[in-house]
Amino acid sequence: MVTEKALKEKLTFKPLTINEWPDFLLLFEEPGPQQGCWCMYWRIKREDCHHQFGEGNMLAFKQIVEMGKVPGILAYLGERPVGWCSIAPRQEFSVLARSPTLKRVDCQLVWSIICFFISKPYRRKGMTSILLQAAIKYARNNGAKIIEACPLNSEIARYLPYERFMGIESTFKRGGFEVAVRRSDRRPVMRYQIGEG
Repeated sequence: MVTEKALKEKLTFKPLTINEWPDFLLLFEEPGPQQGCWCMYWRIKREDCHHQFGEGNMLAFKQIVEMGKVPGILAYLGERPVGWCSIAPRQEFSVLARSPTLKRVDCQLVWSIICFFISKPYRRKGMTSILLQAAIKYARNNGAKIIEACPLNSEIARYLPYERFMGIESTFKRGGFEVAVRRSDRRPVMRYQIGEG
């Protein structure tokens, strides 16, 4: 059994570019709801996401990668892709702005974390926390000053496990995030301030 400590020591991370596309496919073709969403839920209008659920969303996401945009990072154990975190400048996720709960806090430039996906054999091993730290490092290295997330309230997560794809509030608290605004009981908007140096 792979432990959290072993994962921390062995995991490597790569930004998703067209070179890593086959690895992303391999990860997202595991059985589960991600096969239909393909990480497009916060990028396009809700009705469009549902209409092209499945292959249509996959092709739309591939087009983003082909355009040279980096929509997130992949985690690898050896050569095997085992995890995904979608992190990019907030403007890449236009649907967030339409949400009364998740709309902008202010006019500051922020990066947003909107999705995690972990291969089934590696769940419940601290992978989300490990991916979160890797995402912070990636954003810092690319000039981010503030990272935002909209995780599920930790208590509610007990009853709605299928909504955990954006992470859980307690995980982000442990990772150094603080609540910026709480417009609903379900999802706060949390922020991580990246210091100088």
